[in-house]
Amino acid sequence: MRTLDELINFYENLSAADVERFDAFYTADAWFKDPFNEVRGIDAIQRIFRHMFKQLEAPRFHVCQRIVDAGGDVVLVWELHFRSSLLGGAQMLRGVSHLRFAGDGKVSYHRDYWDAAEELYAKVPVFGGLMRLLGKRLSA
Repeated sequence: MRTLDELINFYENLSAADVERFDAFYTADAWFKDPFNEVRGIDAIQRIFRHMFKQLEAPRFHVCQRIVDAGGDVVLVWELHFRSSLLGGAQMLRGVSHLRFAGDGKVSYHRDYWDAAEELYAKVPVFGGLMRLLGKRLSA
């Protein structure tokens, strides 16, 4: 059984090589969802993180806050720091992960919440300008 501290340490020190260790922290049939993916199983989750390491330069998670409820659900508030030539250098994406654990202490449910429009699309040249214009038009 892994502790929450071990899981946070895993994410905060995650490297491309560590992606192969997800089975130490996730059940074989774990469910994962973020704004771009919805998958089940270790292999599919690993594929998402391998892709992250291919697309981003030096991605690094920092867990800013943890919230644990009486039923055992966990919410992690995090920042993802990375570099991207497409987005113009150093970047930060803010998000929240909702986790549930199986009886063996491994993650069985992982839902990431982050605003793809604000945290990603708005930073892309040309497209970002259109997103900001749309945001201005829609704001009160």
